Amino acid sequence: PAQKPKTTLTTWDPILLIAQIVAMQALHYIVMSVLVPPLLAAFAEPDGLAYEGGAANVGMIMDWRLLAGIPTIPNPQLLATWWSGGKKLGTGSTDPSSPFSYIPWIDPMRGWVIALCWLGACTADIYFLYTFVRRPRLILDFTLTLLFNHLVLTTYYSASIPTSGFFWLVLLLGAAMTLIGAEQACVRREMKDGLKVAYSTNEEERGLTEEME
Repeated sequence: PAQKPKTTLTTWDPILLIAQIVAMQALHYIVMSVLVPPLLAAFAEPDGLAYEGGAANVGMIMDWRLLAGIPTIPNPQLLATWWSGGKKLGTGSTDPSSPFSYIPWIDPMRGWVIALCWLGACTADIYFLYTFVRRPRLILDFTLTLLFNHLVLTTYYSASIPTSGFFWLVLLLGAAMTLIGAEQACVRREMKDGLKVAYSTNEEERGLTEEME
């Protein structure tokens, strides 16, 4: 009998693999770019947000320090004053009597908002993996690849290795959510498809038996 042609579902296809990795990474960041700006504009401290470049600044997604609530300037006290859009936002003074004593770039709410958006994007990743990757045995690989790629990109963008425990906790929690949710969904689909195939095969065998009789 003639051999059946091999398909990309059963063989290693590097082009398909690279396309899936790029698609997953891009879709994750697209979801983040949809969630982060409006939520930051609604809940984050506006002056500190303006100093960091605004809610739509790419650093809100790519700079791990903003998620961790760490200042992006090593020593803010060295600055005398800072401005944005012609508006004086504050000074480096910590004197309580100074009207500009508050350091706006340290905003815990901003970190929480970005963290929740990251978890929201990880939830969307469950659907993306279910749709584009499909096979349960590959879910772990793609989840870890997405996490590793983001670590490389955020380290390059911020020029520093992530050292925040909160940052690592958020990333690991998001990865666990994606892994468990996508793997379970794919396994359930395979079991459902397997039952359909088994039922169809039994019906065909029964029909052949009846014809022979």
